[in-house]
Amino acid sequence: MAMLWFWLVSVLVAIYVVMDGFDFGAGILHLFVARTDQERREVLGAVGPLWDGNEVWLLAGGGSMFLAFPKVLAAGFSGFYLALFLVLWFLILRAIAIEFRSHVQDVLWRQLWDAGFTVASFVLPVLLGAALGNVLRGVPLDGSGYFELALWTNFRVSAQPGILDWYTVLIGIFALVTVAAHGSVFLAWRTGGPVHDRAAALAPRLWGAVVVLWLAATAASFKVTPTLFRALPHAPLAWVAVALFLAGLLLVFSGLKAGRHLMAFLGSGAFILGILAATAACVYPVMLKSTLDPAYSLTAQNALAGTVGLHAALGWWFIAFLLVLAYYTFLFRFHRGKVKAAAEGEGY
Repeated sequence: MAMLWFWLVSVLVAIYVVMDGFDFGAGILHLFVARTDQERREVLGAVGPLWDGNEVWLLAGGGSMFLAFPKVLAAGFSGFYLALFLVLWFLILRAIAIEFRSHVQDVLWRQLWDAGFTVASFVLPVLLGAALGNVLRGVPLDGSGYFELALWTNFRVSAQPGILDWYTVLIGIFALVTVAAHGSVFLAWRTGGPVHDRAAALAPRLWGAVVVLWLAATAASFKVTPTLFRALPHAPLAWVAVALFLAGLLLVFSGLKAGRHLMAFLGSGAFILGILAATAACVYPVMLKSTLDPAYSLTAQNALAGTVGLHAALGWWFIAFLLVLAYYTFLFRFHRGKVKAAAEGEGY
């Protein structure tokens, strides 16, 4: 039961990163690929019907975590209190920037929300990537099951680190560039005209940077958390995930070379899913690693809630998951084809 719920939570989090990742990427590139008001409305039209549904995956992942591993959620929320509030505020800023931007026909108003959309889309991947870095590096979790972290200390990896140090910042930058590259192939697939041309031109450069940062993040992880790689030979699911993200990377570059941007987008999603799945397979069963004493770490076994409730929830989880997949199938089919900017006063 512990392993099953660990993977159910991991799947939801990974899907969130893939689905909301292209929204973040579109926001990061918003001011670079769209120069005129109409072009910016085109970018917003590409993500507009999808972004709020994509964030449901985050709620589903958090809800499943609360259901199955409440100790992990409680420890994480208390320890990362400041960082999570920053995430919350930037999620709000990004949402209202998308929704409010076209309500008033005023240049200054629209420039303000364009800047808010871009800034929020820049900051959120860095914060969420740093959160992953903290999970991999470990936190000063004590015997009470709680910890406290400053936003930063001296940027060194130690037994008493800050949320931001050189390692977590590197993982945050890797996350930022990866979702920007993910967004570039999404925009190249979903848009036409100048926006498509600029996104398609940026995509190969961004994916080249992703490969370089992936190698740097892998080397840094080997230095900071060597146990992650020691677990690899004994984790068959990790090898499947490694094959998935390498195949995804191949699809990205093949799709870009052939001008098949849907293929590149699917490969991009496979790369992100694979790298997160490989990481999850290697850290299992540890969910929150203690830098003070490994005995204090929260694992899928010692943090699991009562199994009676989890058995009852299992059937409902799969029903809800199938309903969401059906909804997304309809959504992408309904909004298939190239996006055009909505008329003034209509849509985004």
